[in-house]
Amino acid sequence: MPDSPDCRPAASSFATTQVQAGYTAGAVSHTAIPPIYQSNAFEFTSLTQARELFALQREGDIYSRAANPTVAVFEQRVAALEGGIAAAGVASGQAAVALALLALAGRGGHIVAAAQLYGGTVDLLTDTFPDWGIETTLVDQDDPQAWRDAVRPSTRAFFAESIANPIAQVLDVRTVADLAHAAGVPLVIDNTVATPYLQRPGEHGADITVHSATKFLGGHGTSLGGAVVDLGTFDFTAEPEKWPQLTQSYARVPGKSLVERFGESGSPYISLVKTKYSHDLGPSLSAFNAFQLLQGMESLDLRMSRHSASAQRVAEHLATLPAVAAVHHPGLDGNRWNALSAAYLPRGNASVFSFDLVSRGDAEADFAAVEAFIARLRVLRLVANIGDARSLVAHPASMTHSHMTPQQLADAGISWTTVRLSIGLEDADDLVADLDQALTAA
Repeated sequence: MPDSPDCRPAASSFATTQVQAGYTAGAVSHTAIPPIYQSNAFEFTSLTQARELFALQREGDIYSRAANPTVAVFEQRVAALEGGIAAAGVASGQAAVALALLALAGRGGHIVAAAQLYGGTVDLLTDTFPDWGIETTLVDQDDPQAWRDAVRPSTRAFFAESIANPIAQVLDVRTVADLAHAAGVPLVIDNTVATPYLQRPGEHGADITVHSATKFLGGHGTSLGGAVVDLGTFDFTAEPEKWPQLTQSYARVPGKSLVERFGESGSPYISLVKTKYSHDLGPSLSAFNAFQLLQGMESLDLRMSRHSASAQRVAEHLATLPAVAAVHHPGLDGNRWNALSAAYLPRGNASVFSFDLVSRGDAEADFAAVEAFIARLRVLRLVANIGDARSLVAHPASMTHSHMTPQQLADAGISWTTVRLSIGLEDADDLVADLDQALTAA
C-alpha cells in the first residue's frame, strides 16, 4: 500500500477549495524545531493501515486524544532526560500520578505511599481512589519498617516524592526502592520538584517516575502538562499473576498480551497507560501545550541552577531572622535531610521549601499573622503554583493542603505557621530584601 495519499486535483468549487486547497496529508517540511501538529485526527493511507493502527499492530497516529506527533517529541525528550525507555504525556501532573498508579493497581489493588506528599495527591489516594476500590496506606517515608509493615498481598506499588512538597524532605530512594522490590512491586517517584537535572531516581533504584511538567519542566507558568516515564527496570514477568493487565491477553491487541506485543520494542506498561487509561479517561496533553513545554525544557539546566542557588541564599538568610521559627531547607546545616541531600542532590537543592513563622499560640492568630506577612510582600506573589520563573508564596494549610486532616498535616510537617516558597529567577537580593521588609514588620 502507498505510504501517503496521492495529491488530489484542485476542486473547482469554492466551498471545497476553501477547505482542502494547499495541503496534502503526509507532506514533509524540514522544520528546525518540533512543529505544533494542531490536528484532532490524522489521515490514513488506506483502510488496511487504519485497521492495523486500531489493532495496535503498527505504530502511528489516529486521533490526538491517544497520540500526537508534537506530544510524541515531548514524551521522547522526558524519557531521555530521565534515562527511561518510554513515556506518556498527559494533561497535568495530577493526571500523571492518577494514570501511573491506576495502571498498576487495577481493580482492588493497594498502594503504600509516603505521608509527605502534595495535598492534591493525598486527596487522590485517600478520597478518590477508594471510590474505585483502591486502598492506600500512608507511612512516614523515613521509617523503613513502616513501609515493610504496610505491605499486603494486594499491594501493587510504592509511591513517594523525591523531594516532598512543601517541607522539602529528601527521600532515601535507594532504601525505599529496595523495600519495594522485596515486596515484588515497583517504586513510583514523583520527580516534579527535583526534575531529572537535580536527580534521576532510576539511578537509585526507582522504576517509574511521574512529573507535573506544569512546574519546572515548562518553567514559565503558562501550560499544564504531565508525564509518566517507564525507567525499564521492573520485570513484570517475574510474577505474571500480579500483573494480568500486562501479561494476559489484552482485548485491544487481538490474541496477544501487552508484554508479547511491546515487550521487545517498547514498554508494555506505558502502552497500557496510553491505550487504556489515557485513551478511555481522556486526560490528553494538547499539541500546543506540548510545544510550550518543549520550549521550556530547552533551558532546564540553566534555570534549575539559578533556582537552586537563589533558594539556598534565601533559606540561609531566613534562618537568621527572629520572626522565623524554623526553615525547612535540606541545604542548611542541621536540617534532618541534609545528609540525604548531599547524597541524592549533588547539583543543588530544591527551590521549593518552607519556613515557619513564630507561632501566636492558636490557629486563627497564626493564620492572621501569615496573611499579614504575605500582604506585605511586593516581589513574591501569592499563587498556587511552583516551578515558575516568578517567585511564589503560598500557605499550605489553607491552600494546597487544606483538605488534609489535622493528623495528615502533622505527619507532613505542616502547621498553620508554615509558609511555602517557590524561588524563581529574579535577583536573589531583591527576594531577600522583600522577605526582610515583610518579616521585619511582623
